Amino acid sequence: MHRFRFHSRAAQGPDWRGHSGRDFAHALARHAWREHGRGRRGRVFEQGDLRLVLLRLIADKPSHGYELIKAVEEKFGGGYSPSPGVIYPTLTLLEEIGQIRAVQAEGSRKAFEITDEGRAALEENRGSVDGIFRRMSEAAERLGASPPHQILRAMENLRLALRLRLERGKLTDAVIADVAAALDAAAQTLDRD
Repeated sequence: MHRFRFHSRAAQGPDWRGHSGRDFAHALARHAWREHGRGRRGRVFEQGDLRLVLLRLIADKPSHGYELIKAVEEKFGGGYSPSPGVIYPTLTLLEEIGQIRAVQAEGSRKAFEITDEGRAALEENRGSVDGIFRRMSEAAERLGASPPHQILRAMENLRLALRLRLERGKLTDAVIADVAAALDAAAQTLDRD
């Protein structure tokens, strides 16, 4: 099992301190991706990789943008989710170059299906596509060692609650004792496993 140590940046990769919740998971996904020789300067996908990923996902199942965001997130084991600001322009480009087309879907969302040109592009780049999906799978396996999203959410809630309370002024001895007891109890719960 891959363990991340907060004190040993050189041995374990990036310094995770200061990352919270979703940011922590995104940083972990970028680190796992870079471990396999991809992604520089915090980028998860190299140029052109996301287009191939979306083409493959659409070839498997016609989808709209939100479904594709969730599908990529699932491929990364929940540790990385591309933003709509990355997905939708890429879908527009794929549509403009004729590799996907819009189809009638339920509701107001526009779904996409792959075209013959898109299938040809996938076939032409089969090795690259397989490599990208393999690296995504490996990153998802490494992310399995990261805290579950419920724990990340709870950590973020605690951090926010402490910050907001400290902004209101000095803590009383009773509040300090209660917070310390709650944190000690959580630590003991983790220690039981």
